[in-house]
Amino acid sequence: MTFSYAPFSLWPIAIFALVAACYVTDKQSARSAAKYGFAFGFGWFALGISWVHVSIAQFGGLPLPVSLLLMGLLCAYLAIYPALAFVFAARFSQSAWQRIALLIVGFAITEFLRGKLLTGFPWLSFGYAFTDSPLNIFASLIGEFGLTLLAVFFASSIYYSIKAKHASFSLSAIATLICLYLISSFTVSTSHSDKHISTLLVQGNIQQSLRWEPEQFWPTMSKYRDMTRVEWAETDLVVWPEAAIPEIEDMASPFLEGLDAAAAFNNTAVITGIPDYQFDTKAVYNTLIVLGKKYPESNQGHYNYLHSNRYQKHQLLPIGEFVPFENILRPLAPLFNLAMSSFSRGERVQDNLIANGLYILPAICYEIVFSELVRDNFTEQSDILFTVSNDAWFGDSHGPHQHMQIARMRALELQRPLIRVTNNGITGVYDPINQLEQTVPQFTETSLKTQLTLISGLSPFSQYGHTPIWITVMLLSFLVFAKRLKTLLLIKFEKNFL
Repeated sequence: MTFSYAPFSLWPIAIFALVAACYVTDKQSARSAAKYGFAFGFGWFALGISWVHVSIAQFGGLPLPVSLLLMGLLCAYLAIYPALAFVFAARFSQSAWQRIALLIVGFAITEFLRGKLLTGFPWLSFGYAFTDSPLNIFASLIGEFGLTLLAVFFASSIYYSIKAKHASFSLSAIATLICLYLISSFTVSTSHSDKHISTLLVQGNIQQSLRWEPEQFWPTMSKYRDMTRVEWAETDLVVWPEAAIPEIEDMASPFLEGLDAAAAFNNTAVITGIPDYQFDTKAVYNTLIVLGKKYPESNQGHYNYLHSNRYQKHQLLPIGEFVPFENILRPLAPLFNLAMSSFSRGERVQDNLIANGLYILPAICYEIVFSELVRDNFTEQSDILFTVSNDAWFGDSHGPHQHMQIARMRALELQRPLIRVTNNGITGVYDPINQLEQTVPQFTETSLKTQLTLISGLSPFSQYGHTPIWITVMLLSFLVFAKRLKTLLLIKFEKNFL
């Protein structure tokens, strides 16, 4: 499964892996299906999110056996969800078509729960494997969640076609593809507009160990300012990464006011990440703020502290941005007492940022994984999907590549150009219509100046979200259990009257 995701992107492996999972859990008791389903899930996550161990081992301050134990527990927890999906199908299905239907229903429920319980961790859903596959044309119709269930449908149909030596199951999968293609042809009406903008993405490549050292605050801020100053002529939008300004906002006012005036003088706007500690309420937010021109006709900057043109992160990362049971955990190890691990939660739905007349849909780091959260903040005015991150936590692993892949899937769903800027990569832009990606090398101090074409029209997913998928799941559940009820009633009838 790991090789089906970025940076390898061998997407057919996802289908083959699911076919194998259907095979080993077929004609098994619920107990046996749970065992094999758990093994499948543990392997899926143990290798797929092995990059998490990089941050635990390098920055967590834990002995290697303890960090490996924590990784094992995390992967074991995540493996419970696919195990439950296979148990559900094994327990309640009585025929091949019922098992296919219940695998779809089971994975719909368990993947939904995986994205909700204990703050949620919906990383590495099957659908992300198809970001660079021919199936990605359906992302704007059914979203990544729909692609995940489509993968389950294809794999189980292939398995039963082979097992039964009958093509009907595979033909049903092909018919579904044709129907989706026809529906997509009539409902997806997005296209490039005639508006082009110039963007500057700045990647500072600040070492993680130095980011929150007070003596490094001014050198870091100066670096981003100096890298920008030589490039921002004739640029519509400049973007800096998550917490590019490490100083808390209220204490960085002189720097911000100067940057605000300079950006406006150069007819541009700057979006940057910054921590905002509010002294009166003691709340601290992981924040994005806009400086410089708010609208093209503005003749001066608009920034002032706590102005409304800002975004406060809602979906916080456990341990990294908040610590549950912190009174107990913080004294145990440096892992539970990292710098900037006491953030407050912003509102779930917030206004888009406005920068030089552009309406920017923001997501900070981990938030881009939550499809419904991003969609809930999408409006008809949204011009650009913008996400910032600091993937220095994960070193030279496949984690940052998966993160960029997930961000590109959000762009495919919403049909808006993507701008992603990070501290040390992967920084780049992506056009979901022509599916062209432009990035700069990781682990370099560099910038990317590029032209971006805006997109007009709305995708079905941006309008209806997962509603059609859940209607389909409910119908499948009804068909299976109506058939089971009919069978039970017939058996009872035969016992009583025949």
